[in-house]
Amino acid sequence: MSRRKPDFQGLDVTAWPSVAYTEFDGEEERRAFQVRMQTIERYARGEPIKDIEQATGINRRQIYRWLERGLSLHADGRLYGFRALLKHVRIAEYVRMSPVTVRGERGSRGTVGALSQLFERYPSLTAWLLLQVKQRRVLLQQIGTDGRLRTRLRGLQALHDEFLRQCRAVGLTGADYPFNTAGHAIRSLSQRLKAEMLRSFGGAARSAGASHLKGLPHPDGEAGRPAATRPYQMVEFDGHRLDIRLKVVVRDPLGFEHEFEMERVWLLVIIDVCTRAVLGYHIVLAREYSRYDVIKTIENALEPHRPCTFTVAGLDYGTHDGFPSQRLPELAYVTWEWMRLDNAKANLANETLTALCEFVGCLADAGPKYSPDERPYIERFFGTIASRLSSRLPGYTGSHPRDLRRALADPKGNLRLYVSLDELEELVEYVIASYNGTPHSGLNNVTPLEAIEYFIRGRQTMVTWLCEHHRRTLCLMQSARRCRVRAYLDQGVRPHINLHGVRYTNDVLASSTRLIGKQLLIYLNADDLRCVRAFLPDGTELGVLDAQGAWRVVPHNLKLRQEIRKLRGRRRSRAAAEPNPIEAYVQAKLAQAKQTRKAATELAHAVRLLASAPTVRTPVGPPRPVEMGTSVDTRN
Repeated sequence: MSRRKPDFQGLDVTAWPSVAYTEFDGEEERRAFQVRMQTIERYARGEPIKDIEQATGINRRQIYRWLERGLSLHADGRLYGFRALLKHVRIAEYVRMSPVTVRGERGSRGTVGALSQLFERYPSLTAWLLLQVKQRRVLLQQIGTDGRLRTRLRGLQALHDEFLRQCRAVGLTGADYPFNTAGHAIRSLSQRLKAEMLRSFGGAARSAGASHLKGLPHPDGEAGRPAATRPYQMVEFDGHRLDIRLKVVVRDPLGFEHEFEMERVWLLVIIDVCTRAVLGYHIVLAREYSRYDVIKTIENALEPHRPCTFTVAGLDYGTHDGFPSQRLPELAYVTWEWMRLDNAKANLANETLTALCEFVGCLADAGPKYSPDERPYIERFFGTIASRLSSRLPGYTGSHPRDLRRALADPKGNLRLYVSLDELEELVEYVIASYNGTPHSGLNNVTPLEAIEYFIRGRQTMVTWLCEHHRRTLCLMQSARRCRVRAYLDQGVRPHINLHGVRYTNDVLASSTRLIGKQLLIYLNADDLRCVRAFLPDGTELGVLDAQGAWRVVPHNLKLRQEIRKLRGRRRSRAAAEPNPIEAYVQAKLAQAKQTRKAATELAHAVRLLASAPTVRTPVGPPRPVEMGTSVDTRN
């Protein structure tokens, strides 16, 4: 039976942090440390303590003291280990026990440890000091790192004055510390503040003004995250608000053009990690992008890229520019395995996760909050967009309020110098296509398109395509809704459903009384709400339901309908007299566009939608189920 202390019975010094004692200056110092380390190692191997004392000449009390020091926890979170064997290494902080008595004229004057004793005696002062550090009432400024980290505190004097007021509030008088010292303990307070701030790198960085931390290494295989070694193995998604002031140009019924300043827009991008190629993007005309915009970006990355017809002079696709699915047609509808994105609400919405995990069949990796460095490639791409596009255009807002480029690019309110929305769309298309065809330093000066062509056509890398029936129903990435069938017999109102304030029905539903009160499963395409596809509770198809009134004729999406409903809610008394609510909405926003940029942005969104609306309705709904007994309505 071992008579050793329980703490030392399972001693494992192989995991102890070691010391490079061979680099010590003096031979005697190196030999002395080697003897101490060998003493601990012999004890760990199980040699009797008496034999160790005889062989080394070191008393067992000293050996036990070294073991206790070595098992103490270091500030870096590890054990002290062999570092505790170094001379003049303090394991525990100094704790003052005697009362403070100021004496002498120089030096500490007998007040060593007095401030720590004060905080220990008055916990309210400790809590107050920690609160000031947390609220960043004093800032840490790095001066240099030559030999050691040198810092200074900004705002120390104001904090010191408040500290003295707090000391008076707890009952300290002029005869007590810190009032009985020449500087009222301002130097001790400064050292205490620096010690609290530098206790961890995260706290020090926040005290110095850092918004997020960078450069934390990840252990191998952390969370099962693979390394991107082939195209479409891992992609990154994020949104970037373009730092540009824009205008929208609208023609009135007489043909005259009207220009209005609008809000800044969002650029949503999906980029391949292995080849750095941009797979698809989407421009959002709103203050914040929604889950429907995220899904639209996914659709654009999956579908074959449609070439843009440039109207701006000098813009055109270069010989080596373009998009992967544009230059390599076989990459249309290729899916990815892993997607990194941030913790925005639109990214983590149920519909977004359903589209990624069930429809596309990939893994969604949201990562930790407030950590943009988890997606370095997409962040670096947005930096390229800012340097190549945003900062070179008139109306550039700058990266911060004091950015000199903001003043240099200010058009002084002249709307004719602003970039229009149509011009911006062409510029974004041109810049991203050029980026895909520009040599990249991270690819050894190979362009992203050349890299992806090398993997796909050169090395015959296998990829996964979206199945055929999913390609025809990309709108299925929007989740289904349940709507109850309504009808009013006494008024002669036929069966219908209400979806986002509009009635939907078809010939079958309008003639069926057995469906009144039942819930239908509705699939919609958020980009075209003129029709939806309905299924009965047992899974059989009911058919395509058409919107009633002008909503059936004029193309519109979910965002536009929601905005129109808001406007009609404010003008409810006039709503019944408007035969075409979409036209009324456009006219109302046209009248408000001169007063607010928000109205101009909403007007641009509506005009853009009406101009690019498809002439054929987008088919919606899932493919024909196996158990379905009724025929499918093939109307588009």
